[in-house]
Amino acid sequence: MFGLIKTWKALSARGIMGINRRNADYVLKYNKRSLYPIVDDKIITKERAIEAGIHVPEMYGIIETEQEISKLHDIIKDHNDFVIKPAQGAGGDGILVIADRFEGRYKTVSGRIISHDEIEHQLSNILTGLYSLGGLRDRALIEYRVTPDPIFKSISYEGVPDIRIIVLMGYPVMAMLRLPTRQSNGKANLHQGAIGVGVDLATGITLRGTWLNNKITKHPDTTNAVDGVQLPNWDGFMKLAAGCYELCGLGYIGVDMVLDQDKGPLILELNARPGLNIQIANDTGLTLRTHQVEARLAELKAKGIQETPEERVKFSQELFGHVPAHD
Repeated sequence: MFGLIKTWKALSARGIMGINRRNADYVLKYNKRSLYPIVDDKIITKERAIEAGIHVPEMYGIIETEQEISKLHDIIKDHNDFVIKPAQGAGGDGILVIADRFEGRYKTVSGRIISHDEIEHQLSNILTGLYSLGGLRDRALIEYRVTPDPIFKSISYEGVPDIRIIVLMGYPVMAMLRLPTRQSNGKANLHQGAIGVGVDLATGITLRGTWLNNKITKHPDTTNAVDGVQLPNWDGFMKLAAGCYELCGLGYIGVDMVLDQDKGPLILELNARPGLNIQIANDTGLTLRTHQVEARLAELKAKGIQETPEERVKFSQELFGHVPAHD
């Protein structure tokens, strides 16, 4: 027991944030419960983003009842590839990614051939709340399938890599690239076996990675280095993430984004309770950075100043970047 206490004190001294501190000092303090539906329901998030002029994957249709499952034919008739996901799903569960059609059937991103009836069965499972937060009835969202930028081809296995940025009161504090693996079945979810790679906030250059809670430098499937990769349009990602504070009103969020080869940076979803593995990927603690943002907020409040998203990004890049931010 003494050893555990000693270890935790050492982690706390390094600014490592634990789940209790995250919940008490950030989630409960900065996130109003009344605003949770904006981020917990992907359809509401998408609609709010579209209204704000923020780019998101195009929505093809929504299915809300068992009777509406018959609408699927019309929703997907002009699309060979698409994604079906639960509006209130968590951790990537329940998502079905169709990459192509094959002789009256459908080919998933992993190459499995499935029938239309199987897709309808998946829709029925989503509606019953099998994958939703709290097991409540849900809605199914059918949307554009993101095609990853070619830069990810050598460091990702199938699926779509995504970028998560933790944002406190509109200030980006830490970033991570999540890379699908064979073990994660092509999904970019760490708890399913994806890789988390730290990203320098100033430049968008990747740092070391973490896989199954172990530090790594190479992708286990492609064997290519995951560090030292320059992510394109990094300032665009940072500004998108910072602007999500105004979009949803929640003060402590994880912003998940993707880089589409044709459409550029897109917001995928927002998370009001972002996980803490991002600290392992960046080899630094969140608390060290969140305290600096809170000090900045107190300073600006005393002066009656409120910074723009661009100013908040500049502050974060200068303070938290591993190398100086470029002009």
